[in-house]
Amino acid sequence: MTTIQLDLTTDAVTLTEQLVNIESVSRHEETIADAVEHALAAYPHLTVTRRGHTVVARTDLGRGERVVIAGHVNTVPVNDNLPARREETADGGILHGLGTCDMKGGDAVILRLAATVPDPNRDVTYVLYEAEEIEERFNGLRLLAASDPELMAADFAILMEPSNAGVEAGCQGTLRVEVRTTGERAHSARSWRGVNAIHGAAEVLRRLAEYDARRPVIDGLEYHEGLNAVSIRGGVAGNVLPDECVVEVNFRFAPDRSEADAEAFVRDFFAGYDVTLTDSAPGALPGLEIPAARAFVEAVGGEVNPKFGWTDVARFSALGVPAVNFGPGDPMLAHKQEEHVPMAHIERCEEQLRRWLTGGTAS
Repeated sequence: MTTIQLDLTTDAVTLTEQLVNIESVSRHEETIADAVEHALAAYPHLTVTRRGHTVVARTDLGRGERVVIAGHVNTVPVNDNLPARREETADGGILHGLGTCDMKGGDAVILRLAATVPDPNRDVTYVLYEAEEIEERFNGLRLLAASDPELMAADFAILMEPSNAGVEAGCQGTLRVEVRTTGERAHSARSWRGVNAIHGAAEVLRRLAEYDARRPVIDGLEYHEGLNAVSIRGGVAGNVLPDECVVEVNFRFAPDRSEADAEAFVRDFFAGYDVTLTDSAPGALPGLEIPAARAFVEAVGGEVNPKFGWTDVARFSALGVPAVNFGPGDPMLAHKQEEHVPMAHIERCEEQLRRWLTGGTAS
């Protein structure tokens, strides 16, 4: 099959459009990875490595710092939102289509910088990786950290997830538990002969309704934890008292808690109940005190917000690499049929990162 040709010398919006028009639903990233690898291999200042459908390009100039700039190339399934479509607006235009926001606009910025900044003031590792939107075991960053941890080594990392072209530092962790109540089955006409497990869940829900969210300030950023029931299941038949009820609870915890601390908090919160941990991922501290992070924030305007959701910045944090989210697009539009990105976001992210990597200051 002929490799699709990407033009890394074109403007970032046009390059975003080219990337969007390469369908790359999770587990089907070969075509886009081929195109990315082929395009980057043309630049002698880069060393290009491929693992699966993850492509890494590195400068090796002996600089005093190394930064990683990363983005995933996969998308959620197509929803009648391809090919890309431009819309002219008074403030510079909008690019519509699957992946425009999450996150091929960011990928285009990465590719433009990799190709057109041959002599950055910091060594840079550019990572374009597969399978972010699906099960953890497929995630390209996770696999790269396991197979080639040296390729993830850096003083600072930027994940170009959509953040409205602003800096969102760190991310909150997430875990899910099942809180289980038990009872005794009985015919509903003789309910006094049994114990209704669904009724027993009332206390679980009462505790959740009265939960007072913790709002810690870390590196000057206020995070906001959340503990919520996200599903409830129980029932046997329309005339039977249920003997089991399960409330699934999601805890979004600030990055100053470890996964173990978060789990301990939840188990204590539901003391007296059967609690089963089903999923967990750590948060990531902002890391804004390190020189590279401070210089980056200054270069892009100085305003930083906390990241309340979970992103792959946590993978860098687990490796001891402070990381932030910084990319074009509104994260609220990710995965939606009407996904789109302001063209000005793409242009601004490229300009600000270019200034940071070449020693200038943000306008």
